[in-house]
Amino acid sequence: MKKSRVFLCSTALTALVSVMTGGIAVADQAGADNVFTLGQITVYGRSLDQQIEDNFSSLSSEMMWKFDRNNLTDAITLVPGVNVVNTGGSRNETVINVRGFNRFQVPLSLDGIRVYLPYDNRLDFSRFLTPDVSEIQVAKGYVSVLDGPGGMGGAINLVTRKPTKELEAEVRGSLSLDRDLGYGGYTTFGMVGSRQEKFYVQASGALNKRDHFSLSNKFTPTANEDGGEREKSDTRDWRVNVKAGFTPNATDEYSISYTRQEGSKNAPLHTTSPQAQAWSWPYWNIESIYFLSTTSFTDNLTLKTRLYYNTFNNLLRGFDDHTQTTQTSTAGRVFNSWYDDEAYGGSAQFDYTTDNNRLSVVFHYRRDEHVEYSQVFPTGFIEPPQKSVEDTFSVAIEDRLELSSTLSLTAGFSYDWRDLSQSDEFALNNTRNGGVLFGYPLVDADAWNAQGRLDWTPSADTSVHLSLSSRTRFPSLFERFSSRFGGATSNPDLKAERATNVEVGASKLFGAVRLEGNLFYSWVDDAIVSFPFIYNGSSVSQSRNVGKAKYYGVELVFAADLSDWLMVGGNYTYVHQDITDPSIATVRPVGVPKHKLFVYSDITPMDGLVLTPSIEAADKNWTDVPSGALYYKTGGRLIANFRAGYALNENVDVALQARNIFDKNYQLVDGYPQEGRNFAVNVRIRY
Repeated sequence: MKKSRVFLCSTALTALVSVMTGGIAVADQAGADNVFTLGQITVYGRSLDQQIEDNFSSLSSEMMWKFDRNNLTDAITLVPGVNVVNTGGSRNETVINVRGFNRFQVPLSLDGIRVYLPYDNRLDFSRFLTPDVSEIQVAKGYVSVLDGPGGMGGAINLVTRKPTKELEAEVRGSLSLDRDLGYGGYTTFGMVGSRQEKFYVQASGALNKRDHFSLSNKFTPTANEDGGEREKSDTRDWRVNVKAGFTPNATDEYSISYTRQEGSKNAPLHTTSPQAQAWSWPYWNIESIYFLSTTSFTDNLTLKTRLYYNTFNNLLRGFDDHTQTTQTSTAGRVFNSWYDDEAYGGSAQFDYTTDNNRLSVVFHYRRDEHVEYSQVFPTGFIEPPQKSVEDTFSVAIEDRLELSSTLSLTAGFSYDWRDLSQSDEFALNNTRNGGVLFGYPLVDADAWNAQGRLDWTPSADTSVHLSLSSRTRFPSLFERFSSRFGGATSNPDLKAERATNVEVGASKLFGAVRLEGNLFYSWVDDAIVSFPFIYNGSSVSQSRNVGKAKYYGVELVFAADLSDWLMVGGNYTYVHQDITDPSIATVRPVGVPKHKLFVYSDITPMDGLVLTPSIEAADKNWTDVPSGALYYKTGGRLIANFRAGYALNENVDVALQARNIFDKNYQLVDGYPQEGRNFAVNVRIRY
């Protein structure tokens, strides 16, 4: 949308400052003190990482503030081996890829409670805000069997904050500005909490409102996008988190938490496709209440429990055209589609620890109930609700043995099984004003997982590890049963995918310099692909376990304090992907560049002032055109950023940031250009 842009007026800036200073707030506790440890998952090999703050293996709240990363996808791009890309098409979803593994193969959790959409698990990771997150944990390749099923290629866990002082509070505000300093949106965050001798309480909330993002001035206008403000790029997300905990002694802790997040978004059109679909989500909401505990029965025996109840509700609307005013077409792309899901379950883990051994046994249970129905046009007929019910179980054992003072061996095994007790579908008749409700065949499944890891720490500043892991992922209801608007047939017997992951790595401290490297190799068997064939005289597709894949590469991380006023750090990733899909001879791995680099520097010319230039670079990656089966490379970029942060005093910080300084015009997915030059003004007040 072409608009003449003006500089931000002083009244708007005054209003922003008023909003941001409308409360008191405090220390972020840049270390691990405010991390809600009950909500952490098992990630091995972090002892050296914890000695240097800027380690990139997990992202602290301070790191996310430092680089102004206010949602999950924006923040996690800092992690080596991780790539973020828009899915393209009308869904407008931003997804995360870990060492070649996609969002279906890398589970997402909040405080160790998995966030899972039981029908298709098409999570939009950009909907998850980070200002109230103390730490983002990323496990790559080796995911402990103790954390439950699904960790085929990695795992991501958002750990919320926990109060550390008798009274603490924080308020943040961020104003987003587009290429020529026009208003683009804002983010606000507030938290208040108290830590007493035997209990703690905390409440926090975050809101992100994006009016639009602006395209690069180098973008060439098309019939679907005239440049300037990106059409239909508006989003709105908010989240609240409330928790209360009881700590009767030094070892035990009991906590109950409530989280609710709500979102709404539009979907920008493909810039050139005449068949671009016009979809929007009026709401995309997740709610969770969960209880976490740790109880030490003796010095050797500990019980950890998790109990939870989650809901997910959304509405997807398809319109006749990009004006989003009418729904009259008979085409399958015009509809209203509702999801109404809930899940409940829990886990119990016993740890038995001696001087040189820790034996852990855990049981997981989860029930997912999915309800969907659609309104079809032009008749306006609303289908009856269709329900699916599925139970997932897992039992796992892991033993960590200290072979010597410098050498340890960890071995784990788990068995997962899944029971499908209901799976409804509704078949429309030709008049689109009725039909038949029926049930799919109820087929259960099971799978085993095994892994081992060797850690050698010859000195306090040196660590070496070797790991081997074989993990699985059950297919979703969508993969087993979706008709893809009549273009596919079901496959109730679809099996789990399996990945075998091998990794060797080392980390070394040389005084004020830290170096880390990881070599990894993964191969996937029984990969699920959409396979075309003729069914009842018609050309359709079916999900089948006929694909294969190999992913291998290297990750390098470095950090160095060169002087009292200069620090440099960064990471580099090389990922190679080989994918075999018998249905598409020309298939290419889309969305993941072979080379990815992030480098930054902290320059401190005076007390309180930190200047942080940074560079994000990647080579071109494969993408496909909307018609499919045609691939080309796009997305090579070299993005320069700069941040100036100043601490007015120990409680108040301000920062100015510029990203994509040279207004690079690039796209990671065919037809979906990325944001051009943009700016942000940030304020943080802590008490």
